[in-house]
Amino acid sequence: MSQRTWDNQPRPARLEERLDDDVVRCHLSPRNCRIRPGQHGFCMVRANRDGRLVTLNYGRSVHATEETIETEAVFHYAPGARILSMGNVGCMLNCDYCHNWKTSQARHVEDKDVYHYTPEEVVDIAVRHGIKVISWTYNDPVVWHEFVVETAALAKAAGIVNLYKSAFFISGEAIEELIPVIDIFSVSIKSLDPKYYRKITKGWLEPVLEGTEQVFRAGKHVEVSTLMVTDLSDDETTAREMATFVGERLSPDVPTHFVRFHPDYKMTDTIRTPVDRLERARKIALDMGLNHVYLGNVYDTESTNTWCHRCGQLQITRYGLNADLVGLDGDGACVGCGARAPIVLLPDARSRTRVPELPAEGLDLARFDWHGDVRALHVQVRNTSDAPVRAYHRRYGDPAAEQSWQVIDLAPQESFRYIAAKSTAGEVGVQVAVPSQCTSSLHQVFDRAHFPTVEASAGTLNEDVSPLPLFQPRTRS
Repeated sequence: MSQRTWDNQPRPARLEERLDDDVVRCHLSPRNCRIRPGQHGFCMVRANRDGRLVTLNYGRSVHATEETIETEAVFHYAPGARILSMGNVGCMLNCDYCHNWKTSQARHVEDKDVYHYTPEEVVDIAVRHGIKVISWTYNDPVVWHEFVVETAALAKAAGIVNLYKSAFFISGEAIEELIPVIDIFSVSIKSLDPKYYRKITKGWLEPVLEGTEQVFRAGKHVEVSTLMVTDLSDDETTAREMATFVGERLSPDVPTHFVRFHPDYKMTDTIRTPVDRLERARKIALDMGLNHVYLGNVYDTESTNTWCHRCGQLQITRYGLNADLVGLDGDGACVGCGARAPIVLLPDARSRTRVPELPAEGLDLARFDWHGDVRALHVQVRNTSDAPVRAYHRRYGDPAAEQSWQVIDLAPQESFRYIAAKSTAGEVGVQVAVPSQCTSSLHQVFDRAHFPTVEASAGTLNEDVSPLPLFQPRTRS
């Protein structure tokens, strides 16, 4: 195996405490790792080099990807908005069911999966593609602290919203550095059981709850979610404890998401969460007084829609990762009763340019059909020429759905990645058209977007379990 190089350019890290004998303590997470010279912290991407704390993943990322804000369990801020998802390497936790294990656990990261970005490049991608939200996501942005803080500040100055999707195992000191630059916090609370946290996530619970309260008190937009793991946390107790936390320590108006689990990483000897258990959890939380409770990773249910809490008017319909505003006016008021909805709207955050027909010639076409629970796709296109080009995609198979082609404008030598997700029950799949100057690949995605992904040609082990690759535990020799 060739030696990896993605972590060979250390940068000075924030939140450092210098101790005797060139030892440093990292105050980024509640672990407060005490690191000797030449050693790493728990996350494996913060280290001690010559008596100073450094970060090894500054600007190291999976491919920047355009997605929709619904991928981040955010339903009450810019519904349907296109976002630029940025994920990195390493994590402060090691959850047994991690969907992003190949990047969250640094020892599994390969150079071929790592891209290098500067803060200016990230903001430029968003600006050129008309994307109004940057999401710090995937493995977990906590360990990318320096890059997030610096890039988010540049984005904010450019009028771009910052979204922080995290398990939030982070110190209060670090949160204070995020508050000035982050607009939306989507917090994944794994469970309200302290023993569960220790065993399954390798972290502990109370700092997560305290941090969530901290950003809520700061006036930030907060939504919370819980992964309902089959036969482990998909019970009524979890629903009641989540409803109690949100209702008593935050607000009944905070959107709460119960998310369907799929087997992955070290937890593959099980099944997907039965949907009826998720529906039951939602009903319990609503009955306990929460006003906005949703299901995640579930299609063909009204439990992903938004209704006016005052008059019952249907305001937003959702299918998978797509949202349509049907009962809100341009100012965010209910068309039924005029009440102001607890939803932030962003003008021009949704649409791309569309054309009814493709150019007559010079394009290569490919298609991908939805199957099983694989209902989303990452499309990666690279312009290999020194001139700007246009690529296209559309959904097909449902005559009642939008038939026009979305336009993807690519700068010279640009590599761009975006998501296409099933938008109606009758939709068959996606068609992609790229000019001959481009190379392209299709990568199937399970549930909300995740890494790793594989090219569609690699197939899946089981269409209702998980796309490849699968985690292979090491065996003792």
